[in-house]
Amino acid sequence: MTGIDTNLLVRYFVKDDEEQYLQVKAFFNRKLDAQEALFISDAVLCELVWVLSRGYRHSKADIIRILELISRSAGLTFQSPLGLRRAVKAFGVGRGDFADYIIRERAFEAGCQEIATLDKALSGETGFIKP
Repeated sequence: MTGIDTNLLVRYFVKDDEEQYLQVKAFFNRKLDAQEALFISDAVLCELVWVLSRGYRHSKADIIRILELISRSAGLTFQSPLGLRRAVKAFGVGRGDFADYIIRERAFEAGCQEIATLDKALSGETGFIKP
């Protein structure tokens, strides 16, 4: 298994550098053709969302489409596939950042009942409380 860094996903989806895009696409194809799994961590997904939204001004709808595509792609593995799908769904309808919902999913998986936060955008969101 090979871990994937954020910059590979950015190049693949943004295609702002043709040479690097082709290099990344060929790398993905080689690994997938060899049936080698590619691991994408929560941190990489959070960075990807941040870069796409802040650096490239992608819309939330476009980012959700990309996250859904990634989460359903054969050959990719994640820290928690179910938690990722729940975080993507919550991000689609919620007021928080994608990272907020990843944090919530990991906390729930660790046995937490709630997540204390000062983030006003999360007020009233399931699982988040004020300290």
